[in-house]
Amino acid sequence: MLAYTTGIILFALAILISVSLHEFGHMLTAKAFGMKVTRYFVGFGPTLWSFRKGETEYGLKGIPLGGFVKITGMTPLEEEEEPIEERDQKRVFWRKPLWQRTVVLAAGSVTHFILGFVALWILVSFVGVVANPAYADQVAESQETARVSVAECVVAAEGGTAEDCPEGQVQGPAQAAGIADGDAITAVGDDEVTDWDSLIATVSELTPGEPVAVTVASGGTERTVEVTPYAAEAETEGGDVETVARLGVFVYTDPAVSPTVAVGPLDGVGETFAVTGDMFKETFIALGKLPSKIPPLWDAIMGGERGDDTPVSVVGASRLGGEMVQYEQWAMFFMLLVVLNYFIGIFNLLPLLPMDGGHIAIAWYERARSWVAARRGRPDPGRVDYLKLMPLTYAVIVLLGGFMLLTITADIVNPITIFN
Repeated sequence: MLAYTTGIILFALAILISVSLHEFGHMLTAKAFGMKVTRYFVGFGPTLWSFRKGETEYGLKGIPLGGFVKITGMTPLEEEEEPIEERDQKRVFWRKPLWQRTVVLAAGSVTHFILGFVALWILVSFVGVVANPAYADQVAESQETARVSVAECVVAAEGGTAEDCPEGQVQGPAQAAGIADGDAITAVGDDEVTDWDSLIATVSELTPGEPVAVTVASGGTERTVEVTPYAAEAETEGGDVETVARLGVFVYTDPAVSPTVAVGPLDGVGETFAVTGDMFKETFIALGKLPSKIPPLWDAIMGGERGDDTPVSVVGASRLGGEMVQYEQWAMFFMLLVVLNYFIGIFNLLPLLPMDGGHIAIAWYERARSWVAARRGRPDPGRVDYLKLMPLTYAVIVLLGGFMLLTITADIVNPITIFN
């Protein structure tokens, strides 16, 4: 339990650091271009501690759910609320060249991309998240010959608990019958078994609890053992759950051969770009499917089954991080952080206020509108009236807030788990 709680805290802290660095990216680029930055805070709400260095106040606030940076002149509304001194007129955000404003606005997302890329490069280069061809070949060979590994304990549909097995699990029938890792099953009863598919098909026709003769090949010799299949629950192609017979075996792979391989720092660069490209593609697909995920989330809150492909909030992601630490799956822990950083970076660039992408879209729209006006010999229409955009901005905030509340609720009452 301590490891689980520690994992939740570590993951939540990693997210807070990531978001704080997002705001730091805005601040760093703004200062580099001579813009006036008055505040940089981690968190929201009441100020716990702060100090001033130069013209910028740095500090911590009481609610650790993000951070913010204050750049003078980000919108016309800010100028109305806080008049700009004459000496700072040339340093306000909107007076800077378009390319500089774009860099500053995009710097937060770029920071997420850099964090994700570096973490992914370390995993790919030194830990191993790229599929190992040798492992794939070994799995394919085992499937072609029904070569098996045996499970020490299995979850039986009829329940029960066996000695030396976790609660609710019983001893695997194949292991109890003396079948060993690496053995190949060649026949079940009177039916010949030629590959993994035929093994599954044959065993599925058996009656759980009734012993059956199983022929096993090992070391060039064959022997026959008696195995009593157990009742397992399996999902059909139509999504229904049915009870079937199983022996407690799975496709054999040599324990010495990892399913992933570390490719080294040089090859890791190319592999990281390739994996990043796949992740970006999947992220855009996931964003397009978000509306369709609302009904399944609601069903999960109402007591239905929670799908593994439903969105999670910071709460759900932190709980998953806690599980990964609990079971010492550190590669998965950091891979989840990579995915989260890439997702936040892409989501933040959507051309909608109040996201940075919305501000970028407005800045480029203003430039395009001014260019068209100049071509037509008309006066520059000036800056966009943000007040007219406030209803749309509030609508986006309400939608995002509602979706966040929905995911948080689902993550509390019906969370996704990866280790059962």
